[in-house]
Amino acid sequence: MDFGFGAADEDLRAKARQWLTGRLAGPYAEARGLGGPGSEHEGVDGRRAWERELGRGGWIGQGWEVPAGAYGQQRLSLTGQVVWAEEYAALRAPGRVGHIGENLLAPTLIAYGTQEQRDRFLPGIARGEELWCQGYSEPGAGSDLAGIRTTAVRDPADGRYRVTGQKIWTSLAQDADWCFVLARTTPGSRRHHGLSFLLVPMDQPGLVEVRPIRQMSGTAEFNEVFFDGAVAAETVGAEGEGWSVAMGLLALERGVSTLVQQIGFAAELERVVGAYVASPQAADPVLRDRLVGQWAELRTMRWNALRTLGAAGDPGAPSVAKLLWGGWHRRLGELAVAVRGAAATAGPGAWAPGIPYELGLDEEQRLFLFTRADTIYGGSDEIQRNIIAERVLGLPKESR
Repeated sequence: MDFGFGAADEDLRAKARQWLTGRLAGPYAEARGLGGPGSEHEGVDGRRAWERELGRGGWIGQGWEVPAGAYGQQRLSLTGQVVWAEEYAALRAPGRVGHIGENLLAPTLIAYGTQEQRDRFLPGIARGEELWCQGYSEPGAGSDLAGIRTTAVRDPADGRYRVTGQKIWTSLAQDADWCFVLARTTPGSRRHHGLSFLLVPMDQPGLVEVRPIRQMSGTAEFNEVFFDGAVAAETVGAEGEGWSVAMGLLALERGVSTLVQQIGFAAELERVVGAYVASPQAADPVLRDRLVGQWAELRTMRWNALRTLGAAGDPGAPSVAKLLWGGWHRRLGELAVAVRGAAATAGPGAWAPGIPYELGLDEEQRLFLFTRADTIYGGSDEIQRNIIAERVLGLPKESR
C-alpha cells in the first residue's frame, strides 16, 4: 500500500501548522501539552476555552459524514484528518476535552439519530461548547455490557424517561454537560435485549451525582455517576434497540484518533530511551533489546492503523487495534521503571506528611501506574479476543 501523502495533504499540513502555531504561541500557550489520558485534571478551564477556539476554526467534526459546513465544520478526507492529527500531536496542542462528543456521540447521531437530533446536538459539539461523557460501564457490567442494571422508566405524564442506576469509569463526567447512557427500558429483559440509548443532561442537581475515583497514580479523571430519577431528553434509535446503537458506536470509536495516540506514545518512548542512555544501565543489552522491540512495534502499529483507516464497519479492526496498543503501552510503563532501576521502586522523593502522595511521583512512575489499566479499560483484552474469535473468525461463543 502507498502510505504517502499527496500535494493537497501537504498544503493542508502547512495550513494546520500555521493555525496551530499561531494560537499555541498566544493566549493558549499555557495550555500546551496539558491533558490527555492520566492527566485529564490539568488545565481544564484553559482546555475548554481551547475547544471553543477549535470550533471557531472549523476543526471539530472534520470527519463527520455530513456536507462540509453543515454545522460550521471543515470536511477533510481520511488522509487530511491524519495530517491534522499528526500536526496537532507534534505541536503538543492541549488534550481534547470534547473528543467523546466529536468522535463517539456525533457519528452515532449521524448514523442512527434523527435529523432533529443532529440539528439539536451537532452544532454545540462543533462549536466546542457542549461536552459529553459515556455512560456504559457499571460495577457489575464493565467489559460485559450486556449485564447492565441501570433502568429507565417512561413517565406517563410527559413521555420522558426517568433514569436510575450507577455508571462507573466515566471519563470527564465532572466536566460534561451531557451523558449518553445505555439503560434497561424493558422490565424483566436480560442481556442485550430491552436496552435503550438515552441522552441525559448532567445538570440535574439531586438527580445526577458525580464522584471522582482517585487512582493510584493520584489523578481522578474517571468517575462514578449516580442517577436517581434523572430525566433523559430522548432516545437514539427506537426503544429497546440500544444494544445495536451502542455496538455501532464502539465500532466508530477507534480510527484517526489511534494515530494521534501513537504520536503521544512516540514521545513517551523517546523520553524512556533518553533516560536509558543517560542511566548506568545503558550497557544492559536486555533493556536495549526491549527498547528496540518497542520502537519496532510502534512503527508496525502505525502501518496497521493507516491500513485499516478505511475499514469502516469491520468488527475486528477496533479490537485488534486495542489489543496492540494496550499491551504495547503497558510494556512501555514497565520499561520506564526498569530503566530507572531500583530507584523507581522507591516512594515519592518529595513526599512528606501533609503533601499529597501524587505530587512526589515522577513521570516514569506515573506512566507505570497508569498503564496498568490499559489492557482493562475500554474493553479488556479477554473481551477483545472474544470479539475477534466470534465476529471475525466465526468460532463458537464462549460457554457461560
